Amino acid sequence: MRQTKLLAFIVVLSLSRFGYADDWPQWLGPERDSIWRETGIIDKFPADGPPVKWRMPVDLGYSGPAVADGRVFVTDYVKESGDIVNSPGGRNKLKGKERVLCFSAETGEELWKYEYDRTYNLSYAAGPRCTPTVAGGEVYTLGAEGDLVCLTADKGELVWRKDLTKEYNTTAPIWGFSGHPLVDGDLLYCLVGGKGSVAVAFNKDTGKEVWRALSADPQGYCPPTMIEAAGIKQLLIWDPYKLNSLDPKSGKVLWSVPLQPAYEMSIIAPRQSGDLLFASGIGRVGVMLKLDYEKPGVSELWRGKAKKAVYSAEATPILEDGMIYGVDCHDGALVGARIEDGERLWQTRVPTSGGKRRADHGTVFLVKQEDRYFLFSETGDLIIAKLSPEGYDEISRFHAIEPTNEAFGRPVVWSHPAFAEKSAFIRNDKEIIRVDLAE
Repeated sequence: MRQTKLLAFIVVLSLSRFGYADDWPQWLGPERDSIWRETGIIDKFPADGPPVKWRMPVDLGYSGPAVADGRVFVTDYVKESGDIVNSPGGRNKLKGKERVLCFSAETGEELWKYEYDRTYNLSYAAGPRCTPTVAGGEVYTLGAEGDLVCLTADKGELVWRKDLTKEYNTTAPIWGFSGHPLVDGDLLYCLVGGKGSVAVAFNKDTGKEVWRALSADPQGYCPPTMIEAAGIKQLLIWDPYKLNSLDPKSGKVLWSVPLQPAYEMSIIAPRQSGDLLFASGIGRVGVMLKLDYEKPGVSELWRGKAKKAVYSAEATPILEDGMIYGVDCHDGALVGARIEDGERLWQTRVPTSGGKRRADHGTVFLVKQEDRYFLFSETGDLIIAKLSPEGYDEISRFHAIEPTNEAFGRPVVWSHPAFAEKSAFIRNDKEIIRVDLAE
């Protein structure tokens, strides 16, 4: 009996150190739900700020880091020639190298690097967009021009690689490939583009195509999203014209709903809350759907209108306690709106652009931890706050990193942090840091 208890204790101890919940192995966390499930996190920041355990240089990139099994993975772009001019209507041609970097989560030491030559022809061309996805001992990255790469997570050795633009006769959308790759079971789901191949499922170990589905030009930016409804898994693919539900095993279309944002900017991941599903984008386009219980399908509860709902672009909103919390891209305010009808109960720009004036695409990334939220602002501030139907209640703020990019004439950092090992891992275009948030 004593040996059994000892073994159980060792297993629990091992899981607490290496378990999935303590990692942040992909965009928005282990379940892609923007929830940080670790405990023992500080209630507020010290007066002089929490300790920064390490800093390591990186180069250009919008892509957030991933953290798994004691390693930090991040992608960047080393520009060798060309000028970056952040114009929404024009592309920049750059020459340089796209890189996948791996650091020790404990010390920040660089463990390995994988790089390749890549010419960019994009708007807002300062680096890759997609957070790495770590699963089954491998790390998957998607570059801004469509380089889909699978590497061993421990040594960075190439397993397989695809140039999606060549293999599928497509081009990168104007703002680059942005759909964070999704691994579920043996399949890797990716937003690709080209005729009949907006969504493609690959064998995650070999890179072999399993199925392709949908046509839309361009392909959009929304990451593949897995939900469960009607007793089955459904893969959501939002192209610039419609929100689609697919059978994850075959790519068969289960249902589609027209949803066409302005400028072909289908970006944020649709959010599920029970039998409800919400998606929205620029142009005040949004819909709240009710998922059918008996068979795959949906019915519309409401469509967004001016000064109602939340129309997010850079940051995916959160549905919680009967509310939608998210940033409206039109005026840059964090908004609290009712799920039942989209009615706005409050809004504030304090956690986004830091001021009272309208800021186009003002951005803050939201992560729930226990009964409060960790917010990372485009100003480089890490914020602890309570969000409720009554409003925004800021508890503590720490200026973590400098905004090194630019948007609409103001300095910004538009990269989603990772939360793991009781820390926040945050990057800009010059460095990646680990901020200790342990209690």
